[in-house]
Amino acid sequence: MWTQRIKTGLVLTTTAASTALLLAGCGPSPSPSGTTSASPTQSQSPSTTSASPTVSPSPSATGSATSAAPAGPALCKAASLTASTDSTGGGAAGSIYEKLILTNSGTAPCVLEGFAGVSLTADANGEPIGEPATRETTTPVTRIELAPGKAAWAELKYTQAGNYGDCTRVPAAGFRIYPPEDTASLFVAEPHDACSNPGIKLLTITAFQAV
Repeated sequence: MWTQRIKTGLVLTTTAASTALLLAGCGPSPSPSGTTSASPTQSQSPSTTSASPTVSPSPSATGSATSAAPAGPALCKAASLTASTDSTGGGAAGSIYEKLILTNSGTAPCVLEGFAGVSLTADANGEPIGEPATRETTTPVTRIELAPGKAAWAELKYTQAGNYGDCTRVPAAGFRIYPPEDTASLFVAEPHDACSNPGIKLLTITAFQAV
């Protein structure tokens, strides 16, 4: 009798254990220990941890300063020039051709370039009479550097006032000369008849040339 009870108890125990294992295998699997999945909304923005790029200094700030190019000679002005004429060029058909000569009487080189302004005038301080000289553009404009004592010339043509029947003649004492790009003037004494009425052009001037 006792032996049969023991066997029955073992059978019941073994059956209970097998049932417990089967129930355990049917339950949900536990998550691995220590492992958690982060929510997508909790990820950090990469811009909060990236470093700012290094700013390189401007080349102009690190380079050595360059020296300015030396300035060239200034334009020739009336204060450092003397004016004269040379009428040995002759004339034709009631016109006189002569050289208008400007000489550097200063102590420094200067540049002469372009056309002089020329008018007939009553005296050294008088106002111009009639029309100023017309530019003759067949001679090219050149840049002329005049050392002290050096000169340049332009061809000046004067047409006789008597060639114009409607000319209101006025005696002129000479020429008022304005160097290129200058508002001051020089005077060359050389008597001629001028026409005081507008529209009559007695004078023509070329660009300056080197002597």
